[in-house]
Amino acid sequence: MNQPFSYVHPQANVADNVVIEPFVTINKNVTIGAGTWIGSNVTIMEGARIGKNCKIFPGSVISAIPQDLKFKGEDSVAIIGDNCTIREFVTINRATKASYQTVIGNNNLIMAYVHIAHDCVLGDNCILSNATTLAGHIVVEDWAIVGGMVAIHQFVSIGTHSFISGGSLVRKDVPPYTKAAREPLSFVGINSIGLRRRGFSPEKIKEIQDIYRLLYLKGYNTSQAISIIEAELPATPERDEIIAFINNSKRGIMKGYNRKNTDKE
Repeated sequence: MNQPFSYVHPQANVADNVVIEPFVTINKNVTIGAGTWIGSNVTIMEGARIGKNCKIFPGSVISAIPQDLKFKGEDSVAIIGDNCTIREFVTINRATKASYQTVIGNNNLIMAYVHIAHDCVLGDNCILSNATTLAGHIVVEDWAIVGGMVAIHQFVSIGTHSFISGGSLVRKDVPPYTKAAREPLSFVGINSIGLRRRGFSPEKIKEIQDIYRLLYLKGYNTSQAISIIEAELPATPERDEIIAFINNSKRGIMKGYNRKNTDKE
């Protein structure tokens, strides 16, 4: 349903039951799936691929060109999955190259004023809280929760089921199942509340705690801890996922909390 004060390019591919409120602009080379609602004053630029049953609130700009001087004008895309809620004034940039993609998965909540830069990949069931900023080439895995006003450095990876405290500066990778807080960003435990809410058993949560106890609390360096984890703890999908995440980290993982480097509370 198009409002008379909106502009939809004739080459845009918009499903019949998409609701488009007044003063929306939808450019060419755009696809929007069935059941999606586009709030007033939203701008959807070339290269947007938006799934079914999404809600995009007023003032958002989807698939604008990258804020990157390396961008040479190639055709590229920003892909948004199904059932995503994108709140007011969110900006999501398309990829820097035709061979790259900016991808937002399914069932995500992206709160007001979030910025997702070029070539980021967001999994499913994630929450990005208000005014969080993702630089380019960031990976956020499934079920991650990022607090408000968090700034994440380019090329950082955020592991599945992790939680990052509001106002954090994220310069290093955040491993799966962890909680991250303080400055500099540090391990402050596993995300046990989130894991319980998602149906992880007490035994599975203890297994994850045992892994991170060896990694962060026993005084080993990362290589030593990984060797001990592999030798002493049984192989499980969660153990192997954590080891693979750490071994594949390009920026290195966040450190453990060191009270000597902070003021006493």
